[in-house]
Amino acid sequence: MAIVSVGIDLAKNVFAVHGVDESGKPALVRPSVRRAKLIELIASLPPCLIGMEACSGAHHWVREFQRFGHTVLLMAPKFVTPYRLSGKRG
Repeated sequence: MAIVSVGIDLAKNVFAVHGVDESGKPALVRPSVRRAKLIELIASLPPCLIGMEACSGAHHWVREFQRFGHTVLLMAPKFVTPYRLSGKRG
């Protein structure tokens, strides 16, 4: 099955990427993607929906991802908080 939705946790150097297929099952789980490899990873995916927290660097990434045909949505931080994992195992 193809990946239809991807969530990206933006950071300075290492990003977390989580993608799901049509049934909602994890199809792409990368807890640590280096900055240099993020564009390469996103370019290899078929056009899909990408969600990220709106922050200072997010608009740069939106422009980069849209070049590959992805639809990118930014979410306000207050809506991202419930999805964050906490503790050792989340």
